[in-house]
Amino acid sequence: MTTTLENPQDTEEERALPPAQRRRRRKAKDDTSAPAGIGWTLAAWAVTLLFFAPVAWMVLTSLHIEADAATNPPSILAPLTLENYAALFDRNVTPYLINSATASIVSTLLVLLLAVPAAYALSIRPVEKWTDVMFFFLSTKFLPPIAALLPIYLIVQNAGLLDNVLTLVVLYTSMNLPIAVWMMRSFLAEVPVEILEAARMDGAGFVRTMVSVVAPIAAPGLAATSLICFIFSWNEFMFAVNLTSTTAATAPIFLVGFISSQGLFLAKLCAAATLVSLPVLIAGFAAQDKLVRGLSLGAVK
Repeated sequence: MTTTLENPQDTEEERALPPAQRRRRRKAKDDTSAPAGIGWTLAAWAVTLLFFAPVAWMVLTSLHIEADAATNPPSILAPLTLENYAALFDRNVTPYLINSATASIVSTLLVLLLAVPAAYALSIRPVEKWTDVMFFFLSTKFLPPIAALLPIYLIVQNAGLLDNVLTLVVLYTSMNLPIAVWMMRSFLAEVPVEILEAARMDGAGFVRTMVSVVAPIAAPGLAATSLICFIFSWNEFMFAVNLTSTTAATAPIFLVGFISSQGLFLAKLCAAATLVSLPVLIAGFAAQDKLVRGLSLGAVK
């Protein structure tokens, strides 16, 4: 990995300093730079509240009874209740959450298990014509999923795997693998080659190098990639609704069950959407430090 030490804003005195001292002085200068003005702070808060408003409205609606949730204009100050959440468990939401968690977690682990060695071969030890390989991975995302639904359905039906969580695991793994390879390649390209050569000189094999050297350095990238794959798997609806019925139905299918042409359903639908969103929010909150580092890794040289 090459690091650019020259900065057009450096003075002649700073350019004459050793690289390590130059980096320390540059970091001190960045740390003491002027903070953003009050206008930018207010603008950032306004944008944040704008994006958060639909989520807050969904949560508030889930705490109202159906009659108050359906009023126009909405009854913001209506009494709050938890009866909508109690109704979710009366309809046995637990199996749907377990199916979604199983398919999402297992497929994400399989994606990482396959994507990391592939990205290693395409970045740290590039294979011949690696750009063609990367284009092939990208080309698998060109086809709309709906166009592949019929042949996939026939294959799954002939294999006797309809309404099976294993089918969703295989599909989600193949769906997220190209994205994971592209992401992990950019992260692993930032790993210093000198560290890998030092590990090789110390007698570390491939597995030991990946576990003890590459994994700690690429941990932010692994967190970002795994969280994105988990979100894509958790939210997937098309294959789940067409390839499952009762045994392997996932959380998005549970949400659709609340939409009805008879009676009011908005409050219960918002309660179900809030409950289904919690695992993703918890995972994102738990990995937020590594997620921010991973999404910004490689953005600045």
